[in-house]
Amino acid sequence: MSNDSNARPTKNERRQQAREQARIAREKEQKREKRNRLFVQGGVVLGVIAILAIVGIVIAQSMAPAGPGPKNMASGGAIFGKDLKVVEGPALQPDETRKAPKVNREELPLDVTIYADYMCPACGAFEQENGTMLENYVGSGDITLQVYPLNFLDAASLGTKYSTRAANLFGCVVEQQPDSAFKLHNLLLSPEVQPAEGSEGLSDDELLEQAEAAGATVDDKLKQCVSDRRFADFVAANTKAATETGIVGLAKGAQLAADRTGSEMQPADEPQRLISTPLVIVNGEQWLASRDGSLESYLLKVKGEIEQKNGGNGKNAKADASAKAEGEASAKGDASAAAEGADGQ
Repeated sequence: MSNDSNARPTKNERRQQAREQARIAREKEQKREKRNRLFVQGGVVLGVIAILAIVGIVIAQSMAPAGPGPKNMASGGAIFGKDLKVVEGPALQPDETRKAPKVNREELPLDVTIYADYMCPACGAFEQENGTMLENYVGSGDITLQVYPLNFLDAASLGTKYSTRAANLFGCVVEQQPDSAFKLHNLLLSPEVQPAEGSEGLSDDELLEQAEAAGATVDDKLKQCVSDRRFADFVAANTKAATETGIVGLAKGAQLAADRTGSEMQPADEPQRLISTPLVIVNGEQWLASRDGSLESYLLKVKGEIEQKNGGNGKNAKADASAKAEGEASAKGDASAAAEGADGQ
């Protein structure tokens, strides 16, 4: 007698079991797909949130007002006078425009301005040829030198923005430890230090080493100024002003060359813009080696013309006469006061 409980499933029962197993498998697959879909949707949402956060930061930074420039560089450049001392002055504020310092070009010292990018090979070559001579002339008080740092070669440093970082360091030192600024400028353009165009350039730590070699103390304040790129906007605005708005401080009617050769000049009725570096301005006029010869001979020529005009001493005769008259008047006043004091005793 057969046992019904152990009997093989009928064909209908097997079909029913197969359907049930298929249903269960289908539900599992649907649950898995729903779970994966939720994960994907959640990931997309998180990604969008992250992107929006980054965009928000970028927009906030771009809308944030630029901070002031370095102290002692309100004109856009650092001005070095006798004994290589930085001429002290305020910082350029965000709402101010760059203005050339007031100078009297009818007397000495000569007014010299150099626009330079610390990655520019031609700027390095210029410094190597003229740096020692300029140091002597500035140190003796025969010229005042304005160094105007730019960053137009940022794209040539493999993404490190070396021109900005080097110029920023210069600004930090001019503000914090100005006695080391002239030497730092020399070092950054020296053949031993200046990086090749198209390289990454020096790291921030290596730049700080050059500041130390120039005599600066690498303290936390200087490190922070370098790491923050505190004057990056200032340097970028320097470049924009020179290449778009035009060079400030030119003599009336002065024109800049339209190319390196000086064969053509920029239109007189348009702003005179920076074309290439180094750009060297002497008493409001551009110096070009191809046209004017060596820089030292040109400086001596201009200096000689001023001395000849002013009787050999380089000072404006009218100014000297006025100063002499003021001195005599002061002396008479002192003598009169002394006499009155004696009468009253």
